[in-house]
Amino acid sequence: MSGNSEGLRALEEQRLGPVLRRRGQVQPGTTDQRLLDTEGDSQWVHTDPWRVMRIQSEFVEGFGALAELPSAISVFGSARTKPGTPEYETGVELGRALAEAGFAVITGGGPGAMEAANKGAREAKGVSVGLGIELPFEQGINAHVDIGVNFRYFFVRKTMFVKYAQGFVVLPGGLGTLDELFEALTLVQTRKVTRFPIVLFGSSYWSGLVDWLRDSVVAGGKASEHDLTLFHVTDSVEEAVALVTKETGHQA
Repeated sequence: MSGNSEGLRALEEQRLGPVLRRRGQVQPGTTDQRLLDTEGDSQWVHTDPWRVMRIQSEFVEGFGALAELPSAISVFGSARTKPGTPEYETGVELGRALAEAGFAVITGGGPGAMEAANKGAREAKGVSVGLGIELPFEQGINAHVDIGVNFRYFFVRKTMFVKYAQGFVVLPGGLGTLDELFEALTLVQTRKVTRFPIVLFGSSYWSGLVDWLRDSVVAGGKASEHDLTLFHVTDSVEEAVALVTKETGHQA
């Protein structure tokens, strides 16, 4: 499929949770955007109770779909990671190694690093899970996902990542990846979750962030020295799997 035809399809197709809209039925914006946008008339006051019901239904659907997962690790990383690159192949290797260790692999369900980890898990005959999100330009659930759930609201999706995983492995990624990383760090720091290993994969990518946390955040008194022990940095797939296995007490 050419780049132009892919772009045309992205404009003509929209997934709103379980609902698919195409062509003239595509709606502007996303559900999150409509919830957070306070401009316009006050009609939204009368629709918020219905939004609560929709939010509740997303939790119910997510809990129902994921309740019987085996021990799982959430893998995060950039949707822009290209197939065939060393980063992509590392994601495949990581997903495969986690599945061989007996973990289900949970990703955001999209392309790039997420697809790579799902691919590795599927090839190892593990449980490959994708938790998608409604976006203005829908990426869709990648073909290597065996259990897929699409969410309208980021906060519901983020709950599922933490609730049904015993740890995170974070590949190089952008703002969404950083969002998930700092959410997890905050939950561990405040002891909302316990025994939750967080592994940053790729020392050359993450070293600048780690230096900033140490030299600016901790040095400036905005966090404690102990907070730097809430995560590990590695360049080894074997070490990443060993870390999450040891800290979760998981046995294959």
